[in-house]
Amino acid sequence: MRARQAAARILAAVVDRKTSLDGMLDAENGTPVYRQLSEADRALVRAILNTALRHLPRIETILDSLVGTPLPDGARALQHVLTVAAAQILYLDIPDHSAVDLAVEQAQIDPRNRRFASLTNAVLRRLSREKGAHLAAIGVVPVIPDWFRQRLVAVYGADHTAQIDAALLDPAAVDLTVKSDPRAWAERLDGHVLPTGSVRLRPSSGAIPSLEGFAEGAWWVQDAAATLPARMFGDLAGRSVADLCAAPGGKTAQLALAGARVTALDQSANRLKRLSGNLERLGLSVEMIEINMVDFRPHTPLDAVLLDAPCSSTGTIRRHPDVLWTKGPADIEKLARLQEKLLRHALTLVRPGGEVVFSNCSLDPAEGEDVTRRVLADNPDWQRVPVDPADWPGLEEAVTPLGEFRTTPAMLAPTEGFTGGLDGFYAVRLQKAG
Repeated sequence: MRARQAAARILAAVVDRKTSLDGMLDAENGTPVYRQLSEADRALVRAILNTALRHLPRIETILDSLVGTPLPDGARALQHVLTVAAAQILYLDIPDHSAVDLAVEQAQIDPRNRRFASLTNAVLRRLSREKGAHLAAIGVVPVIPDWFRQRLVAVYGADHTAQIDAALLDPAAVDLTVKSDPRAWAERLDGHVLPTGSVRLRPSSGAIPSLEGFAEGAWWVQDAAATLPARMFGDLAGRSVADLCAAPGGKTAQLALAGARVTALDQSANRLKRLSGNLERLGLSVEMIEINMVDFRPHTPLDAVLLDAPCSSTGTIRRHPDVLWTKGPADIEKLARLQEKLLRHALTLVRPGGEVVFSNCSLDPAEGEDVTRRVLADNPDWQRVPVDPADWPGLEEAVTPLGEFRTTPAMLAPTEGFTGGLDGFYAVRLQKAG
């Protein structure tokens, strides 16, 4: 009961108050209703919430058809109780009777929902009886909300948007960036080497800390698409590089492993502490500075800068399905303005002939291609260094006509025993005239 109550309250915070799910599910600083649960119940809450948010438009469509008439304005809390129960009945391996009985009890003990207890019982028992038919009929309903789907169709077209929509129904795979010999590590961990050089694990691989190589720092978890920005620089041995938004440190580790002299920046002491711990496990060393990157002025111009900028994170919705319910068009516009400010500053930090890689994990060109175009228009001494698709076998479709990277969750087809897809990422390599 406590797990279901927590799930309904947290779902309400995400959908109605646009609160990030990650923060509420933090083991140390998350919402009290979550922190007070046992680890087993926390795992159940995470499963319910991720499932409910991943399938939310379909769940809501089914519930609307079963309820018949719209619920009154004052019954919003009941909607979340029904959604939590429906997610269990439709998609999770939980006995239907448990989901129904606990939802009815939950309605009965909440003064706001008590008058709807009979309705809750009737709707959920009917859903349990008819779930096969509902699941068969609901496949045509997109899981991407209308406001964002329209933006994707305008950019990627209806077919590719439908492929992205379908890809979001599967949780993201776990990819590892290994220090050396990806094929050997893929064999040891029963994994699969991707075109990025990442090792993709099977869904059944188990807990990350228990896997061979974790304790000795032989690899770290990093989505395959997230490895691309750091790899775009080419040879970094001995070069001075700043990672301007470094934490949690996957790209910082890549830069250090490539032999660069790395300065890692972040304005959060807590995030830098996490970065330090990650690098310590990996046996890698960088200089770390707690600072807002717009205040950073190196004593000597740098050879290269990596700006993986704050964004709407819409490219990560397979692993963070709350994003499309906590963000909106205004957030994208605000973040695009911030990215432009950061990129303009990043260009001032490098020497003539130096390079900047600008990237983020948004699917929306407003936060990527559009920002780059505006900044280059005002800086004629800078130009793109186009990516050659021939240098990236297996990722040719991710290279745009301008030579930028644009990945989506619909890329990288699944193979036997392995999930397909990768995060949505944008990345461009820029160079200053020598």
